[in-house]
Amino acid sequence: MEDASNHKSWNLDVEKGEWMTKVRERIEVYPAIRYKNGTMQAMEEPISEEKPLTIYLNGKEIVTMLCSPQEEKQLAIGFLVSEGMITDIKNLSSLTVDEERGMAWAEGDHVAYNVGQMYLKRCLTACCGRGHAGFYFANDARATKQIESQMSITPQEIVTYTHMLEAASATHDKTHGVHSGALAAGGQLLIYSEDIGRHNIFDKIYGRCLLEGVATTDKVIVFSGRVSSEILLKVSKMGVAIVIARSVPTTLALEMARELGITLIGGARDQSFYVYTHAQRVDR
Repeated sequence: MEDASNHKSWNLDVEKGEWMTKVRERIEVYPAIRYKNGTMQAMEEPISEEKPLTIYLNGKEIVTMLCSPQEEKQLAIGFLVSEGMITDIKNLSSLTVDEERGMAWAEGDHVAYNVGQMYLKRCLTACCGRGHAGFYFANDARATKQIESQMSITPQEIVTYTHMLEAASATHDKTHGVHSGALAAGGQLLIYSEDIGRHNIFDKIYGRCLLEGVATTDKVIVFSGRVSSEILLKVSKMGVAIVIARSVPTTLALEMARELGITLIGGARDQSFYVYTHAQRVDR
């Protein structure tokens, strides 16, 4: 086990700050040769950074994830809570992060003795009790939530949030190497995040919400990437009823969205989008 002493410790009692803060860019420049219009030209290209982050919980190594090396605190907390390893942020007593070595040590109460063994162990369950079979991780079976929400959204809000997300992602404009996502409400992007990994964005957003006491059930998620079943599971654990994505969903994601009560909007580009599930939340 790694020694967590003499590394940066994060105070978990964080006061709520400015929600829409700029995410620190993690970009390196690499030489490349570009071919265009029949000619070859030497140049330098900005590339998004990718580094491993290993998370330990109560001395046990839980997972090594590949991520953009920024917001590691939020990523670790969001991951541990969304995966059901810690049921509530109040049970997280400390978190120590070594940014240079890519390691995070968490200490928590009420943690199952076999938490490391349960992660990524698949089990077959009846999806939400309605008789449709769905594959879940063992931790998902405990933490997945059925969404019952009276929220609604206008078509113009959907278009606006999509355009705002595009404008917010400076790193993507430079490298085309990261995904981006945000928690939105009231015509604003409230919490923005970006990462090389689609799933990491949701953990970072959720981790910040947990740290700052930001409610998620009255807000929407806007996302740049493809929506898979695993993305839907993370959204359901956050209690978010509406997801807007620039890209398209998978078939299993649509099945889960129907079962979990989530309005899934995809292909949101320019002035158009598709509403796939629970369309009653989109005003007509």
